Amino acid sequence: MMNLSNETTPICFSINSPPFKFNQSIGSVYYSATFSSLGLTFNLIAFVVLLKTFQRTHSRSRSSFLIFLCGLVVTDFMGLLVTGCIVVTFHITRFNWRELDPDCVFCNFMGMSMVFYGLCPLLLGATMAVERFVGINRPFSHSTRMTKSRAMYVVLLVWVVAGGVSLLPQVGVGSYHMQIPGSWCFFNISSETSDMALCLIFSLVGLLSIATSFLLNTVSVVTLVKVCCGQDASQRRRDYEVEMMVQLILIMLIASICWCPLLVFIAQTVLSGKGLQIRSLLLFIRFATWNQILDPCVYILFRRAVLKRLFPRWDWSQGSIRTLYPASFVGTMRRLTRTSLADHEGALSKGKYRERSFNVKVPTLSL
Repeated sequence: MMNLSNETTPICFSINSPPFKFNQSIGSVYYSATFSSLGLTFNLIAFVVLLKTFQRTHSRSRSSFLIFLCGLVVTDFMGLLVTGCIVVTFHITRFNWRELDPDCVFCNFMGMSMVFYGLCPLLLGATMAVERFVGINRPFSHSTRMTKSRAMYVVLLVWVVAGGVSLLPQVGVGSYHMQIPGSWCFFNISSETSDMALCLIFSLVGLLSIATSFLLNTVSVVTLVKVCCGQDASQRRRDYEVEMMVQLILIMLIASICWCPLLVFIAQTVLSGKGLQIRSLLLFIRFATWNQILDPCVYILFRRAVLKRLFPRWDWSQGSIRTLYPASFVGTMRRLTRTSLADHEGALSKGKYRERSFNVKVPTLSL
């Protein structure tokens, strides 16, 4: 009878499955509820801010970037909503997974949600890095090809790729299992062939997305600095180019700090063949989920409207000189320049300079 019960045990409860009764601190309820509430609130505010900005913008390149940001906000919001509701409900009701989900349908759904909503921010971050790289280095090609409809198609393509990875256990590549303390499901992190394949795919896709973002964003920042600080003022980018680049750099840094420990931990665990360290997994999972809270803070805080209030002495509507120096300094430099030009023209009219064999016509410059 014991062997029969073990054979009929669903696969999602066969590994790392906690006992039916286990001790849970009351702090877990408050942490999960507070975490989910903050994330949902910040993402909702960020979505409203982005929607208003999208309605006011007339630039095609900025519109496509805002579409990617909206896709990222929607993904983070839905990820917190789906996984947060399950985790908070478990901590409050302490329901029995085996009785509620004997066929592992609910557990598989949560495991797919964890993988899907985990990969989407990383893939979207890499996609935005590619979009900004093309927009800064090939502006004409970008303005003619990257339309709003194509930007939406790209977001849908990212969702399809992340969804394809999350569905791999349904075709026999890896499997989803209940994880300690029993409030969530995730793929099995082990050195077995099918489980190792899913673990490495998840880790490599995430790390490759972060590496792509880092490389392309670095090139874009260097190019943007050269253009903005060049001598030809007509080549200077508008201030929203700098705004988008700052937001993208912060998104990349947050994703790298939050996700790299978990991705490296998964790859190291399956390649080394050592046993899974539950405490480390729980710590890195919580660390990764902070990405969904910190991302919307970037959209809310690092905008020109907010930066203008924080730095009111900066003139954001003009070139880079006004951005670096106060208006009084720029005005003084202009007055000195006008005076020097007037003295120079007066000296020419009085014949104080030695005549040359050729005529030099000094134009009157208006600053």
